[in-house]
Amino acid sequence: MAEPSPITAAPITAAVVTISDSCARREREDKSGPAVAQLLEKLNFSVTAREVVPDDTTHIEDVLMRLSEHVRLIVTTGGTGIASRDVTPEATRRVCDRLIEGVAERMRAEGLKKTPFAALSRGVCGVRGLCLILNLPGSPAGAIESLEAVANLLPHAIDLLSGKTEHK
Repeated sequence: MAEPSPITAAPITAAVVTISDSCARREREDKSGPAVAQLLEKLNFSVTAREVVPDDTTHIEDVLMRLSEHVRLIVTTGGTGIASRDVTPEATRRVCDRLIEGVAERMRAEGLKKTPFAALSRGVCGVRGLCLILNLPGSPAGAIESLEAVANLLPHAIDLLSGKTEHK
C-alpha cells in the first residue's frame, strides 16, 4: 500500500502596505513594498493586496481595518522612524486588539547586529481579529532584514490566532 501524500498547507493570505508620502504622491518609486511582497511569496504567503498610502494616521488606520477583514497577515513598510510624519506605530496600535512586543523586539535585536540605527525603529506587531499586523522599516534592506528575522514565527502566530493551540 502506498504511503499517503503529505498534506500541503494552503498559503496564508497577506497584504503589503507601503506608507510613504512621496510614494503616495508618485514622486518616488516604491521599492520596499515589492521587495516585501516578493519575499512573502517566496515564504509561501499569498499576497492578495498591495497598497500605498501617505504618512497619515487616518489613511493608515483605514487601510489596516479594511484589509484585516480579508487577509491573515498585513505587513507595512515605512513610517516607523522618529520623524514627525512617522505615525505608523501609533495608527497600528489604535486598530489592534493586542500587541505582540516580542516580535518587534526580535526585529530590532537582529537589526542591531547590522546597524546601530535599528534602535530608532518604532515598528510594532499586533493582532486585529484574526489578522496579524507587522510594521517594517521603510528602507528595502531594513524591511527585508526585519521580515527575515521573524518570518519563522508568522505561520505559528497565525495558527494560534486560528485556535490551533495544541502542543506537539
